[in-house]
Amino acid sequence: MAETKRDYYEVLGVSKTATDAELKKAYRQLAKKYHPDINPGDKDAEAKFKEASEAYAILSDPEKRRQYDQFGHAAFEQGGGGAGGFGGFGGFDFSGDMGDIFGDIFGDLFGGGRSRKSYNGPMQGANVKINMRVSFMEAVFGVDKRIEINLKDECPHCHGSGAKPGTQPETCPKCGGKGQVVYTQQSLFGAVRNVQTCPDCHGTGKIVKEKCTDCGGTGYVKNKKTIEIPIPAGIDSGQSVRIRGKGEPGSNGGPRGDLLVGINVDRHPIFQRQDFDIYSTVPISFVDAALGGDIKIQTVDGEITQNIRPGTQTDTRIRLKGKGVPTIRNKNVRGDHYVTLVVQVPEHLNNEQKELLRQFDVSLRGENGAVTGTSTGSTAASGEPKKKKSFMDKVKEAFDD
Repeated sequence: MAETKRDYYEVLGVSKTATDAELKKAYRQLAKKYHPDINPGDKDAEAKFKEASEAYAILSDPEKRRQYDQFGHAAFEQGGGGAGGFGGFGGFDFSGDMGDIFGDIFGDLFGGGRSRKSYNGPMQGANVKINMRVSFMEAVFGVDKRIEINLKDECPHCHGSGAKPGTQPETCPKCGGKGQVVYTQQSLFGAVRNVQTCPDCHGTGKIVKEKCTDCGGTGYVKNKKTIEIPIPAGIDSGQSVRIRGKGEPGSNGGPRGDLLVGINVDRHPIFQRQDFDIYSTVPISFVDAALGGDIKIQTVDGEITQNIRPGTQTDTRIRLKGKGVPTIRNKNVRGDHYVTLVVQVPEHLNNEQKELLRQFDVSLRGENGAVTGTSTGSTAASGEPKKKKSFMDKVKEAFDD
């Protein structure tokens, strides 16, 4: 008993007046839903995928669609309608337009690259990548740099054709001027066509036999150009600046590519950076730490005066709000500057300075070796309880003597 086939329009879920775009959209949806790679081991999904592929293979071809509309399925049965039969699996194969169908639909569906288009149409030129070093301060506040670079330009002798003046490029015999070649491969579902760039003309569809003597047939010559590179404030290592239209020239009237400038920021002897914050270490003297007062701090904006409290300990951190790196989006919005204070201990003292420090130590501890101000029963000569002196009072006395 012969198997009854469903109407192809019914399979795709479209009307008999459906346009090519509507057919393609319907098939794309069904292919994504029932493809065996998405439904491994599902025989019902595989059968529906085959059915939809067969329907689209017929209806997407104007001549086959005309025959189907006239004779129905009989047009493609063995000996029916004079159209010839279909080989491969499921009563048909994937030759003809199906190669383009797979290259277009399944290339997009399974990451096969860009959608199908004319290879010999206008194409944007390649991007050019270079690296540039900038100083720490240039990265913080931004700077305009000027570089010289060799870039391709259209050959003035052949006007970009690559052919010797008086001659013209010829149509590529391998691809017939299409810029593409088709390779047929056998797969689980039959013969599948793979569309690739023509290796002879590299997708241009043209072959240059008599080459231009100035450019060697490439259609381009290299010229040294000076380009302004605006480095934005707040840029950091690993980021890039894009200069549009300064890359390689396009082909067949396409636009130029872009120039991508990778940034490397030099280290600074004082400042370290983390995102938009700056960190630095400032040494302070023992006297400044003990007595407090004003100290000088270097920032990216210059030197500032900062007051510290008496008794400041080493590793104390100060936050200078808004003294960090500007953000790239808005240079008026800045990070912070964090300053770590480190108390310096004198390394080289003369005898007088050593004696003063000993006296200072004695004044802190008292003659009996105990720290003054810790006993509970001491009294003054008047009989009144002796007033305790603070640590800072003793420090000040030692340095005032």
